[in-house]
Amino acid sequence: MKKLINSPENVVHEAMEGMVAAHGDLLKAHFDPNFLFRADAPVKGKVAIVSGGGSGHEPMHGGFVGKGMLDAACPGAVFTSPTPDQMHEATKAVNGGKGVLHIVKNYTGDVLNFEMAADLARGEGIEVEAVVIDDDVAVKDSTWTAGRRGVGTTVLAEKICGAAAEAGQSLTEVAALCKKVNAQGRSMGMALTSCTVPHVGKPTFEIGEEEMEMGVGIHGEPGRQRLKIANADSITEMLLKPIIEDIPFKSGDNVLLFVNSMGGTPAIELYVIYRKAHEILTKAGIKVTRNLVGPYITSLEMAGTSITVLKLDDQLTSLWDAAVHTPALRWRA
Repeated sequence: MKKLINSPENVVHEAMEGMVAAHGDLLKAHFDPNFLFRADAPVKGKVAIVSGGGSGHEPMHGGFVGKGMLDAACPGAVFTSPTPDQMHEATKAVNGGKGVLHIVKNYTGDVLNFEMAADLARGEGIEVEAVVIDDDVAVKDSTWTAGRRGVGTTVLAEKICGAAAEAGQSLTEVAALCKKVNAQGRSMGMALTSCTVPHVGKPTFEIGEEEMEMGVGIHGEPGRQRLKIANADSITEMLLKPIIEDIPFKSGDNVLLFVNSMGGTPAIELYVIYRKAHEILTKAGIKVTRNLVGPYITSLEMAGTSITVLKLDDQLTSLWDAAVHTPALRWRA
């Protein structure tokens, strides 16, 4: 194992310290329990948004803390759900009096622990709503989930709901919006290599030099099938076809196209994927009006990509375009 760390035990703590050192104008850190939160939190009179999950997927979620996106993020150990006390303390820290929305990826530990935290917060008089993201079309049930996994649409929901909260919408409105984004977004990913969790010290799964895993999860969970490696255009078609057919997306739709790196895939390859995905959607009469390309939900150093397509309307487009200022996403700020 070759990693730029000091010890597996300290990697999350030290990464959090590094984020605050780099972005102290945007966020602060609380330790024991661990969470990152907006430097100006709590923002009075605004719905607060909290998300979280295992570390190793950076910049998700800590890199999305700031104006126009998340108020707090709870990082668990690498690929391990945060604990209820992290989520509970984060919820209390950012509550501005208008309620708190929990955006939860559909992994069993995340769902259960966020539910416990929400119950604790409600017992203290904090209004909490939770929305589970389950946009992965690859498999219905996987290693760590009942139902579909939550992946790329999570980032889009955090941005869009963050803008709505910043604009003063109510908790009920922001939660309904989050459900709408989840209903209109679909994702699928693939991997060329495994990744290595620092505590484990060896690859999460074995994959041959001439193989690829289609439909892989962001923790290395098995996908739809193991295949002989193909070229970029063929991979893009294999990822995009199940996405388009699922809602289904249809001619005349406007969409946001999100091409994500799993951590080990460089930008040049992402744009090769984006080129073909854009071409396929355009030929189907689906207009790509917004996009996001880059490493936004990673799986440590895994080589691979995921594609997310979100059906847009005027409301979602306006909220996507609204100002955001976080370590990983910023425009119009």
